[in-house]
Amino acid sequence: MKRKPHQAVHHIPPPSDGRRARRRAETRARILRAALDLFAKQGYSSTTVEQITDAADVGKGTFFNYFPSKEYVMAGFGEMQLAKVEHALEGALRARRPTRAVWRHLAHELAREPGRGPSLVRGLLVANLSSESVSKHMLRNLGRGREFLAQLIASGQQRGELRNDLNPAEVARVFQQTFFGALLLWALDPTVELGSWLDKTFDLFWSAVAAPSAPGEVRL
Repeated sequence: MKRKPHQAVHHIPPPSDGRRARRRAETRARILRAALDLFAKQGYSSTTVEQITDAADVGKGTFFNYFPSKEYVMAGFGEMQLAKVEHALEGALRARRPTRAVWRHLAHELAREPGRGPSLVRGLLVANLSSESVSKHMLRNLGRGREFLAQLIASGQQRGELRNDLNPAEVARVFQQTFFGALLLWALDPTVELGSWLDKTFDLFWSAVAAPSAPGEVRL
């Protein structure tokens, strides 16, 4: 009896750690985007995990692989905001762009997702106030964000754009308080256009921290 010719078996290599990490990041981002869309449209409290998984086209098990609960989606949102601050700092230090222009642009970038609907801002507050663990997560993100902002402020002080008599960490904290205050007031009265509200708020904040001889701003 003739033997059949040997057929090579081609094994498909498992995905590399880099590809696996990218896929996980993409899935997590898809779930986060779907959740934020629903929070903005129908409110945080009215949105269920099942609605989020349907919108993201993933199973419930996949959702809980990335987020222990619906509240933790807001913690993921905080991480996304933190990445924006880090990116702004890296770009400012690399390109040596005027601190005022970088800071104003950052304020608008941070407001991009919350600005999609007042219910999203209110949902952020509800999630953090209703879960101690999520609150702690947000506080860590805010602390790390202040570290990045303080580096940006110190760089501006070295270039003579910001007052040197101010502590960079304290200025960073006041910026966070000012930004969140503006978002909260807008969420309570969304008839005001958020972009112009932020500009007016930022101009008043900058007038308090700018060096007397600071150069004028070039709008982005």
